[in-house]
Amino acid sequence: MESNATRNHPADCDVTVQLSDCGRQDAQAVFDTLDRVFAGCDMPAPGPEQAHDHEPTVWMATFDSSARSGELPGPPDLSTPVTALLTGDHHAVAEVEKALGGLFEVRSSSSVSGEHEKEARLLLASRYVTH
Repeated sequence: MESNATRNHPADCDVTVQLSDCGRQDAQAVFDTLDRVFAGCDMPAPGPEQAHDHEPTVWMATFDSSARSGELPGPPDLSTPVTALLTGDHHAVAEVEKALGGLFEVRSSSSVSGEHEKEARLLLASRYVTH
């Protein structure tokens, strides 16, 4: 179901975020954090927990990169590194990539650019704050 916030923005602000190599709790932690950064996001409810630990799962949500809600929240904890695939307009992907870099340790990064879209693949891990 679309909200007014997602219907009233340019489509080139949308970034599709696909998470893999992680469990439901880690995917939810990443999406919840992005949801606090980018207001007006549409995200489907998480599906049921997988019966088999080895069954591959991809978690997906779309975020409006133009709807920044303010400061970055504190970095969430992940139980394992998470692979994130970002797809969308060059500027929109760069905005989400920048936010993820402020929230997580980015252990690896690669990207492919097309004429109208960019695809970025990141390996995210927990960022531990030292005092």
